[in-house]
Amino acid sequence: MLRQEAEVNSDQDLSCQSNSRAGQTITLFLCGDVMTGRGIDQILPYPGNPQIYEPYMTSAKSYVKLTEQVSGPIPRPVDFGYIWGDVLEELRCQGPDARIINLETAVTTSPEFWPLKGIHYRMQPRNIPCILAAKIDCCVLANNHVLDWGYAGLTETLTRLADAKLKTAGAGRNLSEAEAPAIIEVAGKGRVLVFGFGHESSGIPRLWGAASKAGVNLLPDLSEHTVSRIAERISAVKQQGDCVVASIHWGGNWGYQILSEQRGFAHRLIDLAHVDVVHGHSSHHPKGVEMYQGKPILYGCGDFLNDYEGISGYEEFRGDLTLMYFMTLDLTTGQLVSLRMTPMQIKRFRLNYAHPDDVRWLQHVMDRESRLLGTRIELADSRHLALSVSH
Repeated sequence: MLRQEAEVNSDQDLSCQSNSRAGQTITLFLCGDVMTGRGIDQILPYPGNPQIYEPYMTSAKSYVKLTEQVSGPIPRPVDFGYIWGDVLEELRCQGPDARIINLETAVTTSPEFWPLKGIHYRMQPRNIPCILAAKIDCCVLANNHVLDWGYAGLTETLTRLADAKLKTAGAGRNLSEAEAPAIIEVAGKGRVLVFGFGHESSGIPRLWGAASKAGVNLLPDLSEHTVSRIAERISAVKQQGDCVVASIHWGGNWGYQILSEQRGFAHRLIDLAHVDVVHGHSSHHPKGVEMYQGKPILYGCGDFLNDYEGISGYEEFRGDLTLMYFMTLDLTTGQLVSLRMTPMQIKRFRLNYAHPDDVRWLQHVMDRESRLLGTRIELADSRHLALSVSH
């Protein structure tokens, strides 16, 4: 049984947990969609042009006002670390070797918004230090917002992130660049290869697919043929001891269902392309977790940070509750050693430790959905969840 080695009592909840196998393993921090644009951009030190082109809002500042009406005032400007809140302490405690997010916003001053698209996210490039504040290593960009502000916006996003020494995956100036992995060097351990993929089911327009032009690494389908092509690309760069992450933006915003097509694709990525971690995102709430051939599949990590506070609808999914995923992998086999999850809550555009009642609610939901996939999600302590698999 894969689980936490020991139950942690309440007095230890605030302490950092050490990894006794640190010399033989690698630990990754993964999360879902990080939306630092629109309303969140407006509270940062260098707010960009607030004009947006939505059916009900014409200014990003309106999202700030909406949140403040529900939760109280947000001091402005906040410092760059503000949005991460308790995440910074949790990262310090867990000490992951690599930190990977899905950055769901363009980083640009481009005024060329994509026509006939209802939502447009952008962050002023001078606010990039908010990403650096959490020491993020890789921003996956294969999502349905990276081209919100046109090809000029995508090109500037790639340039600005590279200038900040942030690695990217899943989008590029051409197909070759979009398909290329982000390579994270972990001193004394090895490399993490992050391949980013987008699927139309998440709302990515087909026109956004990279070719001779800029765009995202768009999956044509979820067939075995597509997996075979991915396997060829992975084998061309993978070295012995590398950890391979397939980060996929797929599926709708709400609902826990996992399509058999998605499940089969994830399994084939592990069987045929020798992927070690499937990192799914797009859903606005966390979905079930599966273990397959000793490898973890996160079908939907949920939004991690957004400006939705105060927007009504879909309350039963508790989109304000988010998860930090810390997975430790065996460096020799690539198999999962442990998966620990830390629930957070978004309030006033800041991530805070979730209340114990909310932790228990999220554990119940995650366990219910993960049982359908053959896994269990248990309370490790009052602040953390852990994956448990019966063999």
